[in-house]
Amino acid sequence: MTEVSDREPPRRRVPGPARPVRPGGGRRPGPGARPARRPGPSRPAPRAFRLGSPRPRLRMIGLALTLVLAAFVVRLLQVQAVDAGTYSAKAEQNRYVVHTLPAERGGITDRNGVALATTVDSYDITADPTMFTREQLKVDDGPEQAAALLAPILGQDPEHLADVLRPKNEKLRYVRLARRQTPQVWNQIKDLKTALTTKAETDRSAVNVLAGVFADPSSKRVYPGGDLAAGILGWVGADGKGGGGLERKLDKTLAGEDGKIRYAQSGGRQVPTAGSTETPAVPGSDVELTIDRDIQWAAQHAISEQVKKSKADGGYVIVQDTQTGEILAMANAPSFDPGDLAHADPDALGNAALQDAFEPGSTAKVLSMAAVLEENVATPGTHITVPNRLKRGDRLFKDDIDHPTWYLTLNGVLAKSSNIGTIMATGELGKTQAEANKVLYSYLRKFGLGGYSGLGFPGETKGILAPPDQWSTSQQYTIPFGQGVSVNALQAASIYSTIANGGVRIEPTLVRGTKGADGRFTPAPEPKKTRVTSEKTAKTLARMLESVVDDEEGTGTKARIPGYRVAGKTGTANRVDPATGKYHGYTSSFAGFAPADKPRVTVYCAIQNATEGSYFGGQICGPIYKQVMEFALKTLQVPPTGADPANLPVTFKP
Repeated sequence: MTEVSDREPPRRRVPGPARPVRPGGGRRPGPGARPARRPGPSRPAPRAFRLGSPRPRLRMIGLALTLVLAAFVVRLLQVQAVDAGTYSAKAEQNRYVVHTLPAERGGITDRNGVALATTVDSYDITADPTMFTREQLKVDDGPEQAAALLAPILGQDPEHLADVLRPKNEKLRYVRLARRQTPQVWNQIKDLKTALTTKAETDRSAVNVLAGVFADPSSKRVYPGGDLAAGILGWVGADGKGGGGLERKLDKTLAGEDGKIRYAQSGGRQVPTAGSTETPAVPGSDVELTIDRDIQWAAQHAISEQVKKSKADGGYVIVQDTQTGEILAMANAPSFDPGDLAHADPDALGNAALQDAFEPGSTAKVLSMAAVLEENVATPGTHITVPNRLKRGDRLFKDDIDHPTWYLTLNGVLAKSSNIGTIMATGELGKTQAEANKVLYSYLRKFGLGGYSGLGFPGETKGILAPPDQWSTSQQYTIPFGQGVSVNALQAASIYSTIANGGVRIEPTLVRGTKGADGRFTPAPEPKKTRVTSEKTAKTLARMLESVVDDEEGTGTKARIPGYRVAGKTGTANRVDPATGKYHGYTSSFAGFAPADKPRVTVYCAIQNATEGSYFGGQICGPIYKQVMEFALKTLQVPPTGADPANLPVTFKP
């Protein structure tokens, strides 16, 4: 049973309206509340700020603006009025650019117009290293891939090319991979670039690793004959200037004058409407040499083969026109390729035929004979008794072989190349040996010894010839047979050309003339001519020199040429080693001209330090003389004279 409470259920309290809150958080007073606090004294109301007059500030701002505008006006007046010319010039300078127009270098030809040196179009192969980075190519080995493709074309090491394409300076935008390459080389590279570009367009995984390879137009000096006449021609350096030989000596003539072009540019491009001014380049002049290309080849081939066969240090051959003094050939062995100096032997650079000074040996005996004949001391038939040994000064002199007493004519002394006989003959040039020395010295100088040849060739030596009062005791007797005095190969050849030309020395020449841009040919100045001996003495010497070759007693029989009368002289001299300054080995030589009775060509040959086979001049240089002389006579179409040889006596019966 449920119990029911009689209590009323509690009523739910309904919230009434909120009571007003007194200031300060108190409630309105009600029954039982505390009395309210008395209000304190009333606070004063805040005072309002009054703004100052804006006029002073406006005046200051206006003054500042006025000063700024005044500065601009002053500067504008300075730019447009006071310094207008200066700023205009600077503007022109920045707007206009000037480029050099390189002049085309003149060519060098032989006497028949055959090119020996010429200039052709070429390209410098360049690259932008920033185009080989991973960011550009999306591969890590871009430089290596490009180097592998370029190396066979440029003939360079792939690792070197890769290093160049990946320089330490990451901001570098220009490198040169190869200088002066032929158009064919650049065409190969362009074809590769095109092929790679085509492949990249169809295959997204392919990369054109040569996109950063470019070419700058340039020019290249070319020598069609390779090492032919390299000692004469010289070479052109990387700066475009002659570095040796005639390329250096005639550089101003060959180089011409560079031109200039000036034009307006914007953004690196020419502004066509702004106009331009151009000073055209003046091409260099072509130079025509006295050299005959075919004779030069024959001489160079002959001396090169003999130097190799004899395992010699080197050798030279000079071929000269006896009537004009023009050099028809000047060959050196070993030689070098002026178009490929990177692979050239540094010791072979230059022109040894003009730069080497050596003792001529017995080929110089003709000078002693010239003095003896010209001074009327003896004639070709004068009898000279030649002992096996001859004591002079502090030395005992001998000939190249031991022999019993020889009974020789003056002609026989020359034919058998007797040192003793030459000493005895030249001793008669003066009442004393000192006087004889002075007379002999005067003839040596007239023939060109101790002085420059007149070519003005870079590096040419004038040889060594001391004044007679400085000759040592031994030199007084060795100089007459070619020891104790030094010459170069051209000086030695010029001696025989002087005799062949009737006793008149003509300064040797290498240049026939020049042809300018207008096509006009300007001949070279006439060479200097000097009378050295009388014509009679020269003709007598020519007949005596025939005995050296023609007579069985002579030392130059290997130089005989069938059908021609040949005049010549052998030489075998002790050689001064340039490295030590002491005598070591021999200088072997042969000099002569033909036809002997109507001379046209002189040939001189010398070989230094032959170490294989014979070292005698008549044995190793005589055949070279014959080979080169035969070729020259045929090339110049010189007929035999048909006259009988002189057949001067060599010996006499006591």
